[in-house]
Amino acid sequence: MKRPASTHAAKLMPVLCLCCGMALVVVNVVAGQVIGNEAEMDRLRGNAEEAMANDDPEGAAMNMGRAALMAKLLAKSHHEDGSAARLFQSAETLFRSQEHGYRAMALFRRAGGQLPASSGVCGSLSLAHSIVYQTVSTLGQEDIAPGPFAAKTIQLREAATDWVIVIDSMIADYQCQ
Repeated sequence: MKRPASTHAAKLMPVLCLCCGMALVVVNVVAGQVIGNEAEMDRLRGNAEEAMANDDPEGAAMNMGRAALMAKLLAKSHHEDGSAARLFQSAETLFRSQEHGYRAMALFRRAGGQLPASSGVCGSLSLAHSIVYQTVSTLGQEDIAPGPFAAKTIQLREAATDWVIVIDSMIADYQCQ
């Protein structure tokens, strides 16, 4: 005896609904992870700034290093969107520069704070200097198109420009030439 087509379809409907529901959950988890990673990157950056406000350059360096790793992860996850990938790649280089700058501060303190600074401190500052110029050149060349990352791009460009001034003054203060 044949079953009517409507009975067969009725049995498939819950399976289809379950599959669609699972697909929506996966999409939401992936989207949430990207948003979560971006929030985590911002949180780590905030922790680094807080550590510097508390006169803890080692803690700031550690948090900036983690923020750089998160920015790299975000750049990879946005590889199909060129402007977003460039934004997160630029964030990574800026954060790496800041990490090296904060490590130089910590090393200078551990070495007793005597001027001129050691070659290790000056080397870290030189590396931070070259990396931040890479960020400035990347962000300075691109026109900011309206979109979801326009405000972040402007903030990142301003932060990189400010960091250039900080690194240059640190190089002068630590008598690195």
